[in-house]
Amino acid sequence: MKKLFATIIVVCFATASIFGQDVQNIGQLLDSLKTNPQTKSDVIAVQQAVNAKNSVYSKLFPNISGFGRYDYSSSPMGMLPVPPDELFSMKADPNVGQPFSENIFRVGAVISMPIYVQSLFATASMAKMMVRSAKDKAYINLLSNEALLVGLNSNLSYIESLKDALNSKKVSLLKTKQFIEIKVNNGRASGDALLKINNALNDISVTLNNLEIQKQQIIAVINSYTGITLSKPVAMTQTGTFQEGEFKALNPLMDKLKATRLAYRAEKEKLLPSLVAEGSFSNNFARAYNNNLNINNHYTAASIVLKIPIFSKDQYSQIKKSHLVMEDTKNELAKMKLNLTSESLQLQKSLALLDNSILLYKQSIVDKQQLLNIATVDFKTDRMTMEDYLKYEDELVLEKSNLYKAQAEKWQTLMKLAVIYGNNIEQIVK
Repeated sequence: MKKLFATIIVVCFATASIFGQDVQNIGQLLDSLKTNPQTKSDVIAVQQAVNAKNSVYSKLFPNISGFGRYDYSSSPMGMLPVPPDELFSMKADPNVGQPFSENIFRVGAVISMPIYVQSLFATASMAKMMVRSAKDKAYINLLSNEALLVGLNSNLSYIESLKDALNSKKVSLLKTKQFIEIKVNNGRASGDALLKINNALNDISVTLNNLEIQKQQIIAVINSYTGITLSKPVAMTQTGTFQEGEFKALNPLMDKLKATRLAYRAEKEKLLPSLVAEGSFSNNFARAYNNNLNINNHYTAASIVLKIPIFSKDQYSQIKKSHLVMEDTKNELAKMKLNLTSESLQLQKSLALLDNSILLYKQSIVDKQQLLNIATVDFKTDRMTMEDYLKYEDELVLEKSNLYKAQAEKWQTLMKLAVIYGNNIEQIVK
């Protein structure tokens, strides 16, 4: 009998990694998940990806900045470019301050804008793809957490149902104990019969206590995901099933692979020529070196620059690095696809087998209940030993345990398939 209770405890540990609170149905748990920090972190990740994309696109726009500057030189320097003809006329008139000084103050603005930088377009496309990857990942993570909640709730139901079965057995044994006490008092049975029945009742109490520990662990996990503290499992009903199709669980990695390809292309395109427009406006203040008069002048300059990379060792390293990242992502995607293909086939087969097992366990429970009823009568009429009678009690509880475990595993299997195919879990369970 102790082996039976040990088996039940092991089954609980194997299937309990779970959570809970007092709400009416599973839909309320799933709604609470959407506002939990576990989910908000994915929302923030999407916002970060969007910000990164905007940062890349901003490089396609002009960049304007103001400046203030003080220049000192040990001999007078020019405040601005002066054509020779103008300089000669200034030199002829000593009352004109010449635009040369040792101390010059300048204020103004500079502007630069890419006209043609091929790598920026690939980088922008890469950033856009990373946003898509972040959104797909957030969706799959939400499905995974919803599936986890459904699985945990099913495990909580498993524990509660098993506790009910053990309590029913306890009631049955207490009735048997009353019958044995009468027989012992009348001298028709030895005292060790009471010892055996009390030991069986104690084993039930120990198992119920261990189940309560598991229940509280599950409740704590559910609370960490939803902020809800359950006291019992919430109601949930299967209203649909998984829909086969593409492995949507692969979408975040597929988007990431596209992004790494674009990143590799962008690094290579940085070796191409680029065309950039540059301009500046400067207003200058100083004392003329020739007559110490205050002078104020300004000038504007604009240019178009063609930049041609000739040799850039660091850029070749960056190209190699981006290529390795792309190949690593491609390999990771291939491995994940193989794993999901194998897992989905195994889960679908398991789902069909679990449906069959549930039917068989239900019928077996009916049969074992009838056998227990017969065994109870045989024991009370001294046609069966105490040990044999207790075996029938144990077998009934174990079969109920198998049924509840199979029902919990069915929920978990269904949820795993829903995540793999990216199905809407709220359309599968209510």
